[in-house]
Amino acid sequence: MQTLLVIQASLFGHNGRSSQLAAEYVDGWRKAHPNGRVIIRDLAADPVPQLTAERFQAFIAPERTPEQQAIADYSAMLIDELTSADEIVLAVPMYNFNIPTGLQNWFDHVARAGITFRYTENGPEGLVKGKRVRVFIARGGQYGETHSQTAYLRQILSFMGMSDIVFVHAEGLNINETVREQALTKARRVIEELVEQRAVA
Repeated sequence: MQTLLVIQASLFGHNGRSSQLAAEYVDGWRKAHPNGRVIIRDLAADPVPQLTAERFQAFIAPERTPEQQAIADYSAMLIDELTSADEIVLAVPMYNFNIPTGLQNWFDHVARAGITFRYTENGPEGLVKGKRVRVFIARGGQYGETHSQTAYLRQILSFMGMSDIVFVHAEGLNINETVREQALTKARRVIEELVEQRAVA
């Protein structure tokens, strides 16, 4: 059974533009995989705690207190969602030129040495391999597909071993109605192509 993990990072949950674009792709995925499983993690409705020294110590402690074990178990649950998925969808708005804090917190809990990546004599090696990743980015302004936000997402996903990454950008959504509709139309056209690829895969 195919499994799709959807990470929604918009403060507005299902009403965010990035979430809506991702949902269109997910609808197509469901049609291609009628018996598949979709896991939706809404980081606004169910936020991941910020990484603190206490939480980090819980990750690396050789022997854990009950409180530390609960923290480590929570991280392990998020990692299990990631590693058990065949495909990952990220719905990402831009806030202050960066990814939302909630998504950063999620990365801080799933990017863990010895579990999702490891250090070797030849450099770091990602351990989360063989995944498709589709990233849907919504931005109020126009910043281009090489913006640091996109570069960071590609870097951290690749760092954990995910190389099959496709970005769908919808930009200029707050400029005016014409620019917004053109951007959404372009993004939906790409989504249709991705859905068609899933149907024949």
